[in-house]
Amino acid sequence: MSLRNAVLATLLEGEASGYDLSKSFDAGVANFWMATPQQLYRELEKMAAQGLIQARVVEQERRPNKRLFSLTEAGHRALYEFTAAPPRPGAMREELMVQVQAVDAGDVEAVMNALRERKSWAESKIARFERIRAHFLGGRTEEEHLATADRIGPYLTLMRGLAFERENLRWCEDTLAILDRRSRVHAE
Repeated sequence: MSLRNAVLATLLEGEASGYDLSKSFDAGVANFWMATPQQLYRELEKMAAQGLIQARVVEQERRPNKRLFSLTEAGHRALYEFTAAPPRPGAMREELMVQVQAVDAGDVEAVMNALRERKSWAESKIARFERIRAHFLGGRTEEEHLATADRIGPYLTLMRGLAFERENLRWCEDTLAILDRRSRVHAE
């Protein structure tokens, strides 16, 4: 998947500035697609040149003018074509997994510290995703939201991100417990 498609999908929410898109990526899209603000701005320029999005300038008195981006008809068509094509299977590339794979030949305490850090990161993301979920639901049940919301894609991807981080948390806890037990046995 290209960053282009992630931006197009995000713009389905409506007109947004580059800053707004960056924040939107941090809040929701980042659970399945990472991009730096610099990558986003470069992609917006390319997409505008390709006619997939259009920009309008909003003049501001005390701040620099900002550009608001929105989908064009060509952008909607490109997104439709993207959703019609079968996706390629995802692949996990995770440096921490390689460190755990090599833990028997490495610095066990350093790997455990990395696991603790990843556990903390997962806890933080779970809390953030739960806040976003509550915002999406707005006091409704999940069933009500899914039946009545204008768009459910952002909610569904949020739920996948939440499940992913919960599994990361569980795996970190289990792996830390195993490594802790092994280090105590080998210390005896």
